[in-house]
Amino acid sequence: MQSKYYELTMHIKEADFVEFIADFVANISGDGLEIGRNNIIVRSESDLSPIEEAVRTLISTLGGAIAIEYKMEEKENKDWIASYQNSIEPIEAGKFYIYPSWYEAKEGKINIKIDPALAFGSGHHATTFSCLDVIGTRVHKGQRVLDVGCGSGILGLAARKLGAKVELCDTDPISVDSCDKNFELNSAEYEELWEGSANQAQGEYDVVIANIIADVLKFIVHDLTRATRKDGILILSGILDKKEAQVSEVYAGLELLERKQKDEWVTLVYKKLD
Repeated sequence: MQSKYYELTMHIKEADFVEFIADFVANISGDGLEIGRNNIIVRSESDLSPIEEAVRTLISTLGGAIAIEYKMEEKENKDWIASYQNSIEPIEAGKFYIYPSWYEAKEGKINIKIDPALAFGSGHHATTFSCLDVIGTRVHKGQRVLDVGCGSGILGLAARKLGAKVELCDTDPISVDSCDKNFELNSAEYEELWEGSANQAQGEYDVVIANIIADVLKFIVHDLTRATRKDGILILSGILDKKEAQVSEVYAGLELLERKQKDEWVTLVYKKLD
């Protein structure tokens, strides 16, 4: 253990965006996160400047809509990594059992192993939990599935373990690398994985999954609907309940099959009619 470690604190003015930013950071960082009402703290023995830069880039792509203050500090080291890991426990979401590497797989469940450093990409977040629940009932063997904004790859992994042929993409290269490693960790294979979004997808899919945020879902509506085949399923998540109407409006041409809400987060399941 090194004598020093780095601590990056991000103060987010609007508390509604804390979990979204935490989800993003968890998917690109191999270190522990501490999450408060308006703060996210990342700690690592490695330089955290790339994490800060990645968040700044994300905010820029969203038009600077999220105000964040950043503070980087160097501190005396302690065994905070072990303390963080010990606080993460397995979780059941529908048919799936998501567990860190020091736990055993669970009989009778579809097991997905995700390292604890990726807690917000491991089913604990309300949107991931709801998506896993939907995937367990809507995805079937042999289907072609696209996971847009794949992050840790957990949703694509769930679809693959159900026998689907899975393709994944994310605009962040670190997330793409994290996804690849998690597929390897689970001895699972994907068909394609690329840095980018749904506009680069080839052909049509039986199921398209996009667990992002409302503003991005509105922005890429045409890409997502184009990628979904006729009578195919489109799973949208990462939607704060207060923004649900905005998303529903732009996807009004699809048939709403199912709505799930966990905490303040909404997941919508659509069927493409034509």
